[in-house]
Amino acid sequence: MNRKLRMGMVGGGKDAFIGAIHRLAANMDGLIEIVCGALSINPEIAKASGEMLFLPADRTYLTYDEMITKESQLPADMRMDFVTIVTPNFAHFAPAMMALDHGFNVVIEKPMTFTLDEAKLLKQKVEETGLTLCLTHTYSGYPMVKQAKAMVQGGVFGKIRKVWVEYPQGWLSKLSEREGNAQAAWRTDPKKSGKAGCMGDIGTHAAHLSEYITGSKITHLCADLNAMVEGRLLDDDGNVLLKFDNGAAGVLMASQVAAGEENALKIRIYGEKGGLEWAQHEPNTLLVKWLDQPTQILRAGGNYGDRLSSFATHNCRTPGGHPEGYLEAFGNIYRNFALTLSAKIDGTTPTAEMLDFPSFEDGIRGMAFIDNVVASGQSELKWTKYEL
Repeated sequence: MNRKLRMGMVGGGKDAFIGAIHRLAANMDGLIEIVCGALSINPEIAKASGEMLFLPADRTYLTYDEMITKESQLPADMRMDFVTIVTPNFAHFAPAMMALDHGFNVVIEKPMTFTLDEAKLLKQKVEETGLTLCLTHTYSGYPMVKQAKAMVQGGVFGKIRKVWVEYPQGWLSKLSEREGNAQAAWRTDPKKSGKAGCMGDIGTHAAHLSEYITGSKITHLCADLNAMVEGRLLDDDGNVLLKFDNGAAGVLMASQVAAGEENALKIRIYGEKGGLEWAQHEPNTLLVKWLDQPTQILRAGGNYGDRLSSFATHNCRTPGGHPEGYLEAFGNIYRNFALTLSAKIDGTTPTAEMLDFPSFEDGIRGMAFIDNVVASGQSELKWTKYEL
């Protein structure tokens, strides 16, 4: 393509944390430009946000349905190519479905929808239209996560036996939702977040990472969910035992009341011959551990093509020694989506590296994780079969 892809945004107005992150990530590689938005349900904030982003007044919309309808009526060389949805969970499904119905591709925050039934309907719509949906499970965008996946899939560790994944945060250690914290307010409100709190917000990331790297699917789980802060309506802490379809056993811990922790996502995976360890606090490093030799340290870098997989180096922007973090991982999700969409528009076939971003299938798995982990947490049975 000889042009940038044109992006519209639903939600993400001024002072919205995740909206700004999406715009930075989308803009990182010069492949995408934002051309329109329905940036807030508050008309004044929507208009002010459009001005802040230098959007034309006639493409700063007050509702998502107005945006999608009017954009679909513009000439093909002007209207948006895709819409990014960065609203709270309860407001994902309707704009995504409407966008697909009007021929627009979709990027959407996780979890994909409010309920599993909505996720199934969205999957059906994507398959019917042949359009592309990208789900922003950011942590799968890190180069060394992709290296870990390549090594596991390449069989270098033998059969995988054990998975430990943990995601401790401490930011909800107080009843912040009643102290004016808007991010806490909607995430702990069942009407906006859904049936799970911590497990829906960050437990889904941990579950996705475990399935992404191992290439195996969770088949059974045993969950203990807790609301540790008195007065909180949803879980803020949980521990989950996992069984995978390759026979591996796992442990998943997610907590937002681990006081003092920031964003300490970590995963360890062990096979017959060795294992690996990756932590988001040191994302350029992958520890590779062997049964019969010392631990190796692999580092991210675009100049390490002789020792890293093509999937890892495809997602590196700099030579080794130049830290690439959360924004770059987010940018990798957008870049791979953009390259895939551009290839489809051009009538060419995207490479496997381009296609390596989370899709509606991951969204279905995420919503199923929420349903199953809540059901298990409420059950007296030891194991809950993982139902889709």
